[in-house]
Amino acid sequence: MKRRGNMPVARRKGRVFCVVMMLNVFICILVGVSWNHGRDKGGQEKVRIPTKKFWHKEARSKSFWNKEQQYLDFIFNVIYNPAIDSVLSSNTLIELPDWLNDTGPLNLCEPDYRVPTQIVDYNSLPQRFQDFLLHMRCRTYPMLINQPHVCDEKPFLLVVVKSLIPHFERRQAIRETWGRAGVLANRTVATVFLLGNTLSTDNFPDLQWILGHEAELHKDILQWDYRDTFFNLTLKEILFLEWFSHNCPQAQYIFKGDDDVFINTFRIIDFLEGLSEVKAKDLFIGDVISDASPHRSEKLKYFIPESVFVGLYPPYAGGGGYLYSGELALRLYNTSRQVVLYPIDDVYTGMCLKKLGLVPEKHNGFKTFDISEKDKSSPCTYQSLMLVHSRTPQEMLKIWPWIIHPELNCQ
Repeated sequence: MKRRGNMPVARRKGRVFCVVMMLNVFICILVGVSWNHGRDKGGQEKVRIPTKKFWHKEARSKSFWNKEQQYLDFIFNVIYNPAIDSVLSSNTLIELPDWLNDTGPLNLCEPDYRVPTQIVDYNSLPQRFQDFLLHMRCRTYPMLINQPHVCDEKPFLLVVVKSLIPHFERRQAIRETWGRAGVLANRTVATVFLLGNTLSTDNFPDLQWILGHEAELHKDILQWDYRDTFFNLTLKEILFLEWFSHNCPQAQYIFKGDDDVFINTFRIIDFLEGLSEVKAKDLFIGDVISDASPHRSEKLKYFIPESVFVGLYPPYAGGGGYLYSGELALRLYNTSRQVVLYPIDDVYTGMCLKKLGLVPEKHNGFKTFDISEKDKSSPCTYQSLMLVHSRTPQEMLKIWPWIIHPELNCQ
């Protein structure tokens, strides 16, 4: 009785099995046909280029920076680039945007002859702006002073300070206060100062010999042979990232700022020690500016004409100072090659973060636009802050004892 009762179930199982087998055979046939269709008679894989429905010409921007960025976006496109390489190697003609041939001098450090003709108001721009545009593609400059052993102790925090050759007083005040290298709060701290070169044409005296003595004495100077101007601060940024990737990739965190800010190093270390592993990986905090756009007034320091750039800026942390992870610094270095240099360094860093799919996080401890006048003379105010801008060397030396004073009660 039990066997006869189970016969309909067995038949149903058999039918299901047959259907599954037929589907498998059908799928195998489809895969085989597709595989053979994707190969030529010699068995070699064919390169399948998208039809015009997908492979359309992109309208080129009229602004010079945007045009250059469109070019890099195309070159680094992870979908099209492998196909392009394969097709070009097989001498197959494909339809590419015409402007891919408009790339300027092959030597990226030669003056870009396209600039004066493609930027309509080039001749009316400030001379230093013109110089930046002419050499915007150059990212390689000789290093004059290096400190390859500054990170031998694997620093928990690397303090990186943007400075100029004549700012000896500022650098010394930083060494004696918030940028003091060594062990601080049981954590290893290393400090470097980033410098370019100053020229007599910019009305700077020749102080290189004094700088050489300073570098030998303190072993914290990094200098490259490029013109150290406001428009070249972005260059200072990418040269540092390259140096970091080769000389200090083991640093866990980086504070990067100007030589006229004051930071509470103890507060920063305390904050970093409380981070989770997930939070630390993509850490990038500062005084974040959002929904900003280029200034169009020629009277302003941050003036950018429409002939150079159009669009909104991504969120970015003010260049006075920000804090980020060493792991993120390595990723920023890699992705910076995909972003055209921009004459405002903190905006450029925001562009690189956007390329990585990240947004800097605003932290109320960063006061790049200073604090109220009544709070400037309050020792307890500086206990809760990470950064305040700007402070003179004399003010740094005055504030630092407030930070390290063991008897100060600021509850």
